[in-house]
Formats: sequence, structure tokens, C-alpha cells
Amino acid sequence: MPAPAHLDPRLLRAFVAVAEELHFTRAAARLYVAQQALSRDVRRLERELGAELFVRSTRQVTPTADGERLLPYARRVLQAQDDLLAAFGQARPLLVDLNSPGLVTGRLVLERARSLAPEQELMARYESGLTHAAGELVAGRLDASFGRFAGLPAALRAGLAHQPVRYEPMAVVLPEDHPLARLAEVPLTALAGESVYAGAGNPRTPEWTDLAHLLFEGRGIQVASPAPLAIGEEEFQRIMDKTRNPILAVRSFPAMPSTVVRPLVDPVPLSPVSLVWRKGLVHPALDALRRAASQVATEKGWLEVPDGGWIPAADAAVMSVHK
Repeated sequence: MPAPAHLDPRLLRAFVAVAEELHFTRAAARLYVAQQALSRDVRRLERELGAELFVRSTRQVTPTADGERLLPYARRVLQAQDDLLAAFGQARPLLVDLNSPGLVTGRLVLERARSLAPEQELMARYESGLTHAAGELVAGRLDASFGRFAGLPAALRAGLAHQPVRYEPMAVVLPEDHPLARLAEVPLTALAGESVYAGAGNPRTPEWTDLAHLLFEGRGIQVASPAPLAIGEEEFQRIMDKTRNPILAVRSFPAMPSTVVRPLVDPVPLSPVSLVWRKGLVHPALDALRRAASQVATEKGWLEVPDGGWIPAADAAVMSVHK
């Protein structure tokens, strides 16, 4: 069959979503279309190319050799289309990961960006941790996220750019009947002998667990053993109620029932937060997001290190130079 004179980018977008999700229902949800419409678009693309792109079964969807061959070309075409539309003010929504609903830093930056560019659509997502979000950024399924850039593997950082946003003071979440809960501030030395939960075993947040190891080293504090991965605030609280471990957090962490949030001091540990995006991404809403991050950080003094502040040397180096 001769090659088609042109291809509808919508068909390519349907193909890429299925190839990345390996599931028609998830791909349809990602594109906000009905599953039947998505299946119809993929079938049409297969007819136009004269090639079967997926092996379908009741249990799984797998790309064929032709599907694997098409995928990088389709991604490049769609990126080019996005760049063209962005250049003429017709950009698709910018997908911005805020990690978790209760965290403040990303939400404040996003709110400012929306006010700076009301004609653009910036949509929030919640991926829980920067390591997981970074993979989504590189794959093009997400546009921006917030978190500890120095905690990412070098291979992931190579495909990303970042802008320092904040040194966020850290805290500990305690059961309200914990002996340390009566303190207004908790010195790090007071945690000696404790096992503190810092996401160990969570594949989405190893950058946070690594920061905890660096902070606790030489202070007699242990990173608590992995707990069952809990999705959602209710499940997280239920697991933490069972373990009763203190939880390493940031000061803006929303308090859960029967817990208190106490600032950590002596020294004041800081969580480095960057705005992170895929290298080469062109989008007017990303420009607004970067301007917003700079404005809010300046207004609130987020990049000023307080007296007695603690930050790993590697993080300080990464936060002082950015692309």
C-alpha cells in the first residue's frame, strides 16, 4: 500500500498514548476521549499506514515491530506540532505536577502563573515524588514538576532543566501523644534513637529518602523501614497510625488528625525545591510558570538560607547553578 499523503496528528496522538500506557482504557482517560473513539483512531491509522501497530489481547496491548518503529517518529511529529502551536499562541494545556495536594510551594507558583497568563491553561497533576515525575517529564507525559533536582539520577537530570525555587524548612510529624509533641520546636538531637519515616521503599520518592539519610547520618537517627505503599491521605494516615513512627516532612505539611507538625532546629534542615521541566520544551505557559517561580521566590525570600540552615553540599552546588 502506498504511504498516505498526510497523517492527522490526532491519530498519532492516539497511537502514542496507547503505546505508552499499553492499555486502551488508560490511554483514553489520558486523552479525555471515549475508548471506542480511541480504538477507532488507532484502527484508522493502521489502515492508512498499511501496518498493524499493536498486538491486542484480553490481558494486554503490545506494540508490534512496526509500532516500535513508528513511536519515535510520532513523538517527534507531535512535539513539532506543539512547538508550532505554542509559537502562535495556541498551545495545549501545560501539565504541572504539584507532588501532593497539601504541599504549598508548587501550588503558590501555579496560582501566580495562572494570574500572569490567564489565556493559558495550566493543569495540576499529583505524582507524589520528583523521581517518578521526572520519568514522566522525559517521556513527554508531563511538562513540569517541583522537587529536589540533585536527588535525581544523573541519567534523568541529563534530559531535564531546572530553576531553583525554594529552600523549604523541614519538620517532623508526630503522634499527638509522642513525648516530643509538647515541644514547639524539635532539635535534631532529640530524635536520636528514633526511627523516622522518610518514604523508604517508595519508588516514587527515593530523592526524599536520600535527603533523610544525609540529614540523619552521624546523629543516631534511623530511617524507618519501608511501610506498605499508601495511595491517598486516608491510607497514608492509617499506615502511619499503625507504625507510629515520626514522619520527616516540610513545615507546610498539612497536619493529620491526632498528629502535630513541629519544626526541626539545631540545625534547620532545608529541603531544596526546583521547578523542573524537559529540556527543549517550548510553551508559553512554561514561560509564565518560570516567571511566577522567580517572582514568588523573591517576594517570600525562599532562596535565602536562614541562620543555622543545613543543606547537603551537592544540593547547594546544584541550586547555585541552573540551566
